[in-house]
Amino acid sequence: MNIEGTSVTVEKSQEELFNFFSDLNNFEKIMPENINKFEVDGDSFLFGLPGMPEIRLVLKEKTPFSNITLGAASSKLPFTLAANIGKIEEYKSEVSLNFEGEFNPMMAMMIKKPLTKFVDTLSENIGKL
Repeated sequence: MNIEGTSVTVEKSQEELFNFFSDLNNFEKIMPENINKFEVDGDSFLFGLPGMPEIRLVLKEKTPFSNITLGAASSKLPFTLAANIGKIEEYKSEVSLNFEGEFNPMMAMMIKKPLTKFVDTLSENIGKL
């Protein structure tokens, strides 16, 4: 299953955005308002939203100034969430989120709508940075 967030333009350089996403504490700033748990532990963070199980994301990959990829800590639900950062101008960048997961068809059907809403909310909040 692949979910692509809306590309958003941010008035920050690629390097500023890369550094923002590299600090996992900053992910709390782009989470949905109704988040009820957020804890950073080294290269991972745990978050909880109402009606969903808590999810731990681990920093999987960093490509300086263009990509940060997070992945599920649990192998039960393997997925990644990548933030791709493109330069528009010196202090203007474009960010697009891409969620990729391997789920059975029944699970994919159940979680596609809430995950799409989650990725869209993250994208929207990145646009407000």
